[in-house]
Amino acid sequence: MIIQALLQEFEHEVTSTRKLLQAVPAKDIDFKPSPISWTMGQLAQHIATIYYWYVGALTKDVYDMASDRLERGDPADIQATLALFEANVEKARAALKTVTEESLQTQWTMKVGERTVLGPLPRGGVLRGFLFNHIYHHRGEMMVYLRATGNVVPGMYGPTYEQEQAMRNAVK
Repeated sequence: MIIQALLQEFEHEVTSTRKLLQAVPAKDIDFKPSPISWTMGQLAQHIATIYYWYVGALTKDVYDMASDRLERGDPADIQATLALFEANVEKARAALKTVTEESLQTQWTMKVGERTVLGPLPRGGVLRGFLFNHIYHHRGEMMVYLRATGNVVPGMYGPTYEQEQAMRNAVK
């Protein structure tokens, strides 16, 4: 039952993430809110990349990021990032379909070379905390970037503030 719920959440949130990434305008791709922040393009690419990590998190007991190479393309090219997102979603979806109730209890570790950076943790916790919640966190950042640049934030869990205001004004 938990696996079915995770798959449903994944599919619902992929749709929301797609809407958000499609809202990133090329004209603001280099925007960053502070000197230490990513650009909007880098943040979008990071969100797309997280979906790639599902494979290592769900199919390996030890995931070594140092030995994993992913061609990401230019973060200033939102179309390339959207293509990366779609390709990585397919890989993530396939990896999710291999998960069992038992495998969610298996211990998982992330390394960068010899250095352990996360874990060991039960894979189910990694799925929720490192993958799902990680994406949600960065989507929230992207919404701030979009609003800071005067762009429209798509509704993902119902109407946005702007959509609500437009509906109220239409009724008047």
